[in-house]
Amino acid sequence: MTRRPRVGVLALQGAVAAHIAMLEGCGAGACAVRTASELASVDALVLPGGESTTMWHLLRTSGLVEPLGERLADGLPALGTCAGMIVLAAEVLDGRADQGSLGAIDVTVRRNAFGRQIASFEAPVEIAGVTGAPFPGVFIRAPVVERCEVDVEVLASVDGRPVAVQQGAVMATAFHPELTADDRVHRSFVERLVR
Repeated sequence: MTRRPRVGVLALQGAVAAHIAMLEGCGAGACAVRTASELASVDALVLPGGESTTMWHLLRTSGLVEPLGERLADGLPALGTCAGMIVLAAEVLDGRADQGSLGAIDVTVRRNAFGRQIASFEAPVEIAGVTGAPFPGVFIRAPVVERCEVDVEVLASVDGRPVAVQQGAVMATAFHPELTADDRVHRSFVERLVR
């Protein structure tokens, strides 16, 4: 029998409990990650939504930027949703001057690309590798990918704009799959860990 993968959810802000519940429902052992020692104990990591400048500040003040960058460089599988996509990107447009990113996926991301909170929306999203009906994408102050390197796979687009991408072991979505009853994005991520 294959060991259940231990998937951490970066628990500095965002819908941490919703991600943990979704991952547990997909057969993973899920836990909150707030420290470098907790990060060292996981097989994969989810970076949830939230506010990307605040998330970057909290990563720095908690001492997680360097250990997380090292784990990602060593091949740690990761899933970033909304602000998590921004933090994982190589370049961030419309961010604050003191905002950094981890460069784990070679894309340029524009913050709040679809507009402010009042412009939040839901849209059906066709995701490569996710079978069945379109995924119910929940977009809240969502980013969009403006540039992808050739080895980055665009998994989904809305209005011709990339909203889900993957490079190696790192996947990122501009939408919030944890805010739906549909577990297919999380299930796809967990299933890749046990292959």
